[in-house]
Amino acid sequence: MNAAAGMAAIEGAGAAVGTAEVSGRHYRTGEPVAVCIENGTIVSVRPLTDAPAGADGRELPWIGPGLVDLQINGCAGFDFNTIPMADGTAQRITEALFREGVTAYYPTVITNSDEAIAEGMRTIAAACDTDPACRAAIAGIHLEGPFISPEDGARGAHSKAYVKAPDWELFQRWQESAGGRIRIVTLSPEWPEAPAFIERCVAHGVRVSIGHTAATSEQVKAAVRAGATMSTHLGNGAHRLLPRHPNYIWDQLAEDGLASCLIADGFHLPDAFLKVALRVKGERAILVSDAVSFSGMPPGMYNSHIGGQVVLTPEGKLYMAGEPRLLAGSAQLLPRGIANIARKGLASLAAAWEMASVHPSERMGLPSARGLVPGAPADLVRFRWDGQRVRIVETYKSGVKVYDSVTGEGK
Repeated sequence: MNAAAGMAAIEGAGAAVGTAEVSGRHYRTGEPVAVCIENGTIVSVRPLTDAPAGADGRELPWIGPGLVDLQINGCAGFDFNTIPMADGTAQRITEALFREGVTAYYPTVITNSDEAIAEGMRTIAAACDTDPACRAAIAGIHLEGPFISPEDGARGAHSKAYVKAPDWELFQRWQESAGGRIRIVTLSPEWPEAPAFIERCVAHGVRVSIGHTAATSEQVKAAVRAGATMSTHLGNGAHRLLPRHPNYIWDQLAEDGLASCLIADGFHLPDAFLKVALRVKGERAILVSDAVSFSGMPPGMYNSHIGGQVVLTPEGKLYMAGEPRLLAGSAQLLPRGIANIARKGLASLAAAWEMASVHPSERMGLPSARGLVPGAPADLVRFRWDGQRVRIVETYKSGVKVYDSVTGEGK
């Protein structure tokens, strides 16, 4: 059964998909447990007394809640920002993310022309309307821009030609194209229009994240007062040189109302910054991939529609051809970030896993925020951890197995 067929079963008459039991070592305690599922929901998590490898079940895979990625530009050669999108883009990305343990995600549409953004929204909405796997996995759309800083450095790779001030009527047109699915907007609060725009977003159930900004301390504070609750890939999409203090990175770290989204692939942020951010933010630290279409592709040179020629190294670093110091986006998904943090001792495996599952779910108000407990959706991942890498064994969405590394189910 492929992912779409499995999710169609959930949507069938009565949504009754029966019962199942999935076993593994609990990602927090390491104890062998059996997660009992009925009709897509966890009904119990009980000790597993007959673990196949003896009392400690060390040969069992770990089991944890499904991963949630708030920022996905593309992967596996498919891109949400190449307009028009290739046929099956959302479906192929969804299947690729199931293979990486991601059970919910937010396709990210970046700064572009008004019509290109609208077309991207319509295409993603159509995939959700027609494909059961996309409908189940796509929790909303992330609009990253065009209401960002026009300044070089802070703007990142976004095209300056399309950067503009927040415009509620324009946003509403995009929201209509998306079928109401835009759930996150990344903007810079340096625009005078930003506070009023943020308030309207919040009133309509849209989370606002600060990113690609050159905002002053007071502008950051005003955004938080208006209802901004996150920072987009904090520490990236910034000027190369900043004042020691104040600056907009310190300001966002200091704001208790802001969760910090972090790209922890080992290339975007130094360990020292990650260590500080994780200690300051605690349960408000969120891992994102910010992956682009080259994620999951073989090493080599590629042509990017944004930056021209880029190089993907065997180690997984993606940079501009001829300038290795300039990153061309992330080519790694959430398991890489989890492993990087846990391997370097910046956080425990359990804490790192929750940064990529429970924490983003909490910030977005998803039912999966409950984690691995009765009453939560049966969005589960079985995985192996050897102290260096996270390897996904199986992924379950609403109790349906959508990926199996052994049989290839869900590929």
